[in-house]
Amino acid sequence: MARSLDGLVLSPVTDQAPGQVGTATRFTYHEEDGRIWAEYTGGDVVRGHLVGTRDGDRLDFRYVQLKTDGATASGHCVSRVIDLPDGRVRLEETWTWESQRGAGTSTVEELPH
Repeated sequence: MARSLDGLVLSPVTDQAPGQVGTATRFTYHEEDGRIWAEYTGGDVVRGHLVGTRDGDRLDFRYVQLKTDGATASGHCVSRVIDLPDGRVRLEETWTWESQRGAGTSTVEELPH
């Protein structure tokens, strides 16, 4: 199994559409006994939270965020945890908005030390 996400800071490798997370967004992850959660901020996101579970290299979580325009949004994401050759962690994500239309994929990686 990939190493713990607890205390790691990750960021998207590319920008998404306007009003969504992007390369300026930072996710600070926490993990304990198969439970995961994170806070995130940056770019078009004033404050965001995710909460869910981890089973091996699979994360399953819900997210909610407040955007700079005052709108809120929420959705569901399933991610695969990958250990990179340089020791960092990558998450390959498949997400679906639940509060609005839209779905997609994204990649976030642990920031270099």
